[in-house]
Amino acid sequence: MNILKATLSDLDDVVVLFNNYRIFYGQSSDLEGAISFIKERMELNESTIFLAKSNDGLPAGFVQLYPIFTSVGMKRKWLLNDLFVAEEYRRHGVGKALMNQAKEFAMQTDAAGILLETAKDNVKAQALYESAGYKKEDNGYFYNLSL
Repeated sequence: MNILKATLSDLDDVVVLFNNYRIFYGQSSDLEGAISFIKERMELNESTIFLAKSNDGLPAGFVQLYPIFTSVGMKRKWLLNDLFVAEEYRRHGVGKALMNQAKEFAMQTDAAGILLETAKDNVKAQALYESAGYKKEDNGYFYNLSL
């Protein structure tokens, strides 16, 4: 398994995984929209994407991080917004490797930490996050304003 920082030359591989990620979360397939969205994030340097490839060079998973900031801590943080492993590569350590790459990247960028959110019933993901050292926050509430 190889993990690399995705560039525009990896767009096709990332888009296939990203589209499947959206389908996993109940969205309709939209390859054209996925291409546009991911390409724009890459071109504008609005996110950092790490791509896991199998030893055969096939896309196995990805993690996408968005920069955010802590005003109180006066540092950058990273929002781990997307993590997806293709079904045939699950239970082979791909998710954990991507999480470790995200942590290493956050440390290299002198970030204060990584923030992520998952559904209450996504116990498999919760177990992965906790095994990677993430702690569940229970000292506040998350609010969302949909527009």
